[in-house]
Amino acid sequence: MIDETARHLIEARSTQRAISAAGFCPPDTQAAYAAQDAVARACGWFDEAPAGYWKSGGPSREAVLTHAPLPPDGVWSSPAEAGAWPFHMRGIEVEIALRLGCDVEPALALALKGNEAVKLVDAMCVSIEIVDSRWVEGLEAPALAKLADLQSHGALVLGPWVPFLQRDWLAQVCQVQIGAQPPVERRGTHSLADPAYLLPAWLRHATQGGRSVLAGTVVTTGTWVGILTASAGDLVTAKFPGIGDATVQL
Repeated sequence: MIDETARHLIEARSTQRAISAAGFCPPDTQAAYAAQDAVARACGWFDEAPAGYWKSGGPSREAVLTHAPLPPDGVWSSPAEAGAWPFHMRGIEVEIALRLGCDVEPALALALKGNEAVKLVDAMCVSIEIVDSRWVEGLEAPALAKLADLQSHGALVLGPWVPFLQRDWLAQVCQVQIGAQPPVERRGTHSLADPAYLLPAWLRHATQGGRSVLAGTVVTTGTWVGILTASAGDLVTAKFPGIGDATVQL
């Protein structure tokens, strides 16, 4: 099933046509991650180097967090132009991305306790993830099928980097403007209450198999606004007062 799932995802990416997930859902989380790796190898995203960009997160601290390495050709600096990118859908997640300031070896990842991982981060920025799917079912596809498909990742836009400082995340405001839609504002709505909370789980996942995660690696940490709907031609702007902003033209 791993090979079949990966083969269909590779076909969907090569033809730019979504495929039904029916009958191709991985049986468990391990198989979904194996399908991620198989697609990455077939597409040549990382060659022999470790992934430089990741997404990680979950709906709550009680949930099992999930992770996905991101194709580097779909990571852009703000302001970004995405009008030519072949999206099937354009969901918008507005997030904070974190950047590692040092290499992290497997032993260090396993030893992390509490909030020790924040010491490994040197910078943060506002990020916009454009949610997309290679499955016809889109966000209604089975959870493990979505995990195999990089957790429905389409592209990532990164704003200017600023030094990482712990903040009162429960007081942090997030503002989003999508085209002519009414503006969206949220306060303290990160699902984990702190974007850095996921660092130990992500680093343990990313260092499996004896791999190190290199300095400069970026992880985007989950949406503050759920998934908002955008259309081709929309200008999307995300702002976190006190941190920065990011913009993408769809």
